Amino acid sequence: MSKPEKSEYILLFRGTDWHKGLSPEEIQEVVKQMYAWLDRLTAEGKAKIGKPLFPEGKVVSQKKGRSVADGPFAESKEAIGGFFLLEVGSLEEAAEIAKEFPGLNYGASVEVRPVAPECPMALGESNANVTQRATA
Repeated sequence: MSKPEKSEYILLFRGTDWHKGLSPEEIQEVVKQMYAWLDRLTAEGKAKIGKPLFPEGKVVSQKKGRSVADGPFAESKEAIGGFFLLEVGSLEEAAEIAKEFPGLNYGASVEVRPVAPECPMALGESNANVTQRATA
């Protein structure tokens, strides 16, 4: 019997101000829930890595010559606060896992994206082919 194939999916956690209006004790309780969630997913072999991100950073672009500016510039509710890399059977399974994220109760959101094994454009694939493969 063959083992079911798994793919990688990244969860991008958006909303860096989820803790606004919570007491320090409430924040600690939510953080504890988040760690318990990650620990469970890691023990199940589904979460490969997860890290929070600092709010500051740099944006590198080609506008007006190569430049580096302070950033990111997204609104607080849109800023990416961290990520997890999952290895699960489908996009639907990854989305179900994302629905369990404790921060959703406090205004955060989770973007779920399939991870390509290589840059699809380097392989000459069209966006339609890439999208079709990612959702299969």
